[in-house]
Amino acid sequence: MATRVLSSPNLLKNLRSFIRPLNSASSSAVSPLNFDEKPELSAAVEKLHPHPTTTTPLDFDDHQKLFASVSSLKLLRSSVNLGLASNETFVDFGMWVMNSRLIETPLVRDIILKTVKHTFFEHFCAGETPAEASECLRKIQVAGLRGMLVYAVEHTSGNAGCDKNLEGFLQCVELAKSLPPSSVSSVVAKVTAICPLGLLRRISDLLRWQYKDPSFTLPWKLNTLPIFTDSSALYHTLQKPDPLTPQEESDLELAHQRLVKLCQKCAQYSVPLIIDAEDTSIQPSIDYFTYSSALVYNKHGPIVYGTIQAYLKDARERLFNAAKTAESLGIPMGFKLVRGAYMSSETKLASSLGFDSPVHNGIRDTHACFNDCASFILEKIADGYGGLVLATHNLESGQLAASKARDLGIEKGNKKLEFAQLYGMSEALSFGLRNAGFQVSKYLPYGPVDMVLPYLLRRAEENRGLLSTSSLDRLLMGKELKRRLKSLQFAKSGMTASAGSMKIEIGTP
Repeated sequence: MATRVLSSPNLLKNLRSFIRPLNSASSSAVSPLNFDEKPELSAAVEKLHPHPTTTTPLDFDDHQKLFASVSSLKLLRSSVNLGLASNETFVDFGMWVMNSRLIETPLVRDIILKTVKHTFFEHFCAGETPAEASECLRKIQVAGLRGMLVYAVEHTSGNAGCDKNLEGFLQCVELAKSLPPSSVSSVVAKVTAICPLGLLRRISDLLRWQYKDPSFTLPWKLNTLPIFTDSSALYHTLQKPDPLTPQEESDLELAHQRLVKLCQKCAQYSVPLIIDAEDTSIQPSIDYFTYSSALVYNKHGPIVYGTIQAYLKDARERLFNAAKTAESLGIPMGFKLVRGAYMSSETKLASSLGFDSPVHNGIRDTHACFNDCASFILEKIADGYGGLVLATHNLESGQLAASKARDLGIEKGNKKLEFAQLYGMSEALSFGLRNAGFQVSKYLPYGPVDMVLPYLLRRAEENRGLLSTSSLDRLLMGKELKRRLKSLQFAKSGMTASAGSMKIEIGTP
């Protein structure tokens, strides 16, 4: 049986003392981002300068400079799409239609898919084919941004589907390799697409039970980094699970071999592989696959990146524990840091089982956790260790992290630090970070519209508040569109005046 990798419990004592915060201000000074309320435009403007006494390398005042690389048509379409996406009534109606039997009617389905394709799909996705994704990448590279390529398949239930999804991921890596290295920062994959969902739940149950009872043996288990802490959500597994059946062990081996092939291809081409996070019911198995792969393929630098969701109460400890253990083993671990996308479902499930939510009680706690985790990894990068993809749409977190990186002497363009936002979201933050000299990527999902629909539905359902915070982007886009319109009117007036002068001159003897 493989040895389980453990970190010393002493490492977790006084955890906060190991982390110098991004800003010396207390967490209560963080501007709250309320996922349930839409911020007024005045509040959005205030977010531009959350700490007047703190200097930041980011400049959001010059909207002309921010959107210099964006066409007027693109600005107009983005503003309209973000406006629709932030309208909860519109989103609720769309969700109802997509989950109703109407979608089973061929004519209605065809109309819906075409409507989605020319609105939200084109706004939030890179295209249906690798060729369309390549063209999208070319456009954002011209704008000074990079891309995280995402073959946007979600969940599957059988080995045949998993094999097909693996081919899609491998083609995604080949696509990344065929493009200029400066245009692609990474590829992103979901373990749920290459391992049956039911098996992931079984593995997670077994891993949780072993954490509760270390004498519980798992003969199939590979070396890995720590997955749990005492504050982790263990309520999913309330009784001892049965061992894996021979068929399940066979399916697990197949899933492992799929991930091995994907990691080998990424290592061969030096393309970082980011494993997306899921909800807490299956996240232990995702971390198990991620960390066991990282121990093999990260020996010479971060290739496999895990994802930490800062809205979880145990996120800070899990990140600290995994990073410290990897460092002690000489493994440079890479992490993508996000806030999280399953807040509603996590809270509902925990409540239904009679447990507290694994999600922080307030948004300020989530902000504080995210900023602490970012600070911890930024300090590691400053010491030459690991890698970080800082995925945030929060303006203040972006400003604080940029200031922290500058203060730590992390050079602009350092390949170990990447800021990231979803394609079609937080354009002001992306361009502000770009203008400050940092590497910035856009999360670029691609695939047939019907395959990408689950991704779009999750964007709508789980990120209602995130979409509503697009008011800042819409505000700045509106200002820039007005400026361009005035410039156009002025130019036309000048041309008319010039034409009139020419007529007079021509008609004068």
